[in-house]
Amino acid sequence: MNTQRRKILQGIGATGAVLAAQPYLSFPAIAQNKPLRIGIISPKAGVAGTIGECGLRGTMFAVDRINAAGGIAGRKVELIVEEETNPKDSIERLRKLVLQDKVDCVQGIVSSGVSLAMGAVAEEMKALLIFWDGTTQDGVKETMPNPRYVFRSTDNECEAVMGSLLAIKHWKGQFATIAGINPDYSYGRNNFAAFQALLKKFGVEHKVVADQWPKVGTLDLTSHVAALKAAKPDLVFSSLLFADLPVFMKTAHGAGLMDGKTKFVFPAAGFQHTLLKKEFTPEGMLFGHNTLYFNLDNPTPLQKAFVQEYESKYKDYPHWEADRAYFAMQVYKAGVETAYKAKNAWPGTEDVINAMEGLKVDSLGGPGQMRKDHIAEQTFYQGMTTHKNRYDFATISDVTKMYSDQLQKPAGADFWKWIETAQIKL
Repeated sequence: MNTQRRKILQGIGATGAVLAAQPYLSFPAIAQNKPLRIGIISPKAGVAGTIGECGLRGTMFAVDRINAAGGIAGRKVELIVEEETNPKDSIERLRKLVLQDKVDCVQGIVSSGVSLAMGAVAEEMKALLIFWDGTTQDGVKETMPNPRYVFRSTDNECEAVMGSLLAIKHWKGQFATIAGINPDYSYGRNNFAAFQALLKKFGVEHKVVADQWPKVGTLDLTSHVAALKAAKPDLVFSSLLFADLPVFMKTAHGAGLMDGKTKFVFPAAGFQHTLLKKEFTPEGMLFGHNTLYFNLDNPTPLQKAFVQEYESKYKDYPHWEADRAYFAMQVYKAGVETAYKAKNAWPGTEDVINAMEGLKVDSLGGPGQMRKDHIAEQTFYQGMTTHKNRYDFATISDVTKMYSDQLQKPAGADFWKWIETAQIKL
């Protein structure tokens, strides 16, 4: 993306004008010629490219409607978009956004590897940063234990906790041997560890007969699938979620691993849902869609409008990164406006931070809240794969909805100790 294209000024679209909230008539017309500048750091290429693209679309959906309603406290929003790549280069883009572009807030980030490195830098710079994603337990505990300027997404392990609970609920007594194939970094390792910890908590006797750890972006998983098939597990747990997930599905299906004898738990499959075609994605697998499932039977008006616009504009169907991005923008908007009203003047960064703590907003996937410890609470969705739909890919039926206060540790708690002691209901 060139420099000119990175600067995206969101105008007032016709659809946005229809769906926008009431204009902010209570805010004076201050700084009419000075937009509120928000930096976005998001992947546009590589294994996470489609994920970042979906997040950016969720951001633009939010900004269209914000600008159509008069902006944030009377100021229109201008987005400056930078690429998320490796930690080193992504941090340099953070510095550029803050020091050169003078943005008021930075949002984005998909990868835990980038977020864990960037969070500490944002704290040092006193730069307001709202993560879309990428907040894995062990790394966060070390790099951002008590953030002031960083606001985090829900714990990355939420979907693993939910998938584990549903696997136990639906299949307890039906499996004794398990295997895992998970990405070889903190996210994948924590998810598989959380699955095993919850099996232990609920008294599910099990034996790990295989554990495969492919590097992120590995697109030849033949040997990994062969190892799983040779182990003959009753259940396979996998938190693959990038471009390697559909590769695994195709390879496993071709190898006969998905012959109906083995149960599968994919807590993060919603990231690649449109690529998981019916021809190689069987029914009866447990899939997680995290904080946004696009095909709910009874969607909210907001979700319905978003999914319809997304399908019409992009000929595609959104996943949860759009929701995470929308939530980040709405929390920031609410924080600025709350602080402005309290101060009766344009708020500084510290004012906005204080106002954001504890705020509740509606997001694309349902209600959400930014806790006072800077961790988000949102709604999660999982269910069983089905082919009974109008699409060429598998969707989910028997959809279960859980709020993240049931899936992540409370403020100040250690995640692993919380799993041991929490009163979690199946």
